[in-house]
Amino acid sequence: MRAKIVGGLVLAMGLTAAGCADNNRQANAKVCTPFAAAPAANAADPTAVSTAPGGEAAAFDDCLHRWGYKLAGSRDPAGDVAVAVMAACAPTLSHWNQSTLAAQPPGTTDAAMSLVTGKEGNTPADRYEMGQGKAQFYVVQARAGNCAPPPN
Repeated sequence: MRAKIVGGLVLAMGLTAAGCADNNRQANAKVCTPFAAAPAANAADPTAVSTAPGGEAAAFDDCLHRWGYKLAGSRDPAGDVAVAVMAACAPTLSHWNQSTLAAQPPGTTDAAMSLVTGKEGNTPADRYEMGQGKAQFYVVQARAGNCAPPPN
């Protein structure tokens, strides 16, 4: 009986060590996306207008990328982490949507069929849905490649 218990403990320790070894994988540069030299938006004021190439779209993608990599180490399911990433980037998305809607002629709507999903939607809803997908992609990408979080 004692031999079975000791054998079971040795097996459990081996499996635990194997799991820990998996966490020490080397980063896979072929999977990881490099970060821009500087954030696309002002980190102190996420609603600040971006001066990066691509403007507000680039600032939103940069936010998703950075927060996706920062939060990828969480043990929560990737979809749950993506929700947190979207929450962190909500001010950037809100600013982008606000400036888009402000440029729209009064009394008009941008309701149209999404070219990605085929569903009826509008720009803010389509951007939110796209952001959710990209946030989850960045989380999974960071986990798969054991990618380093951003330097700042």
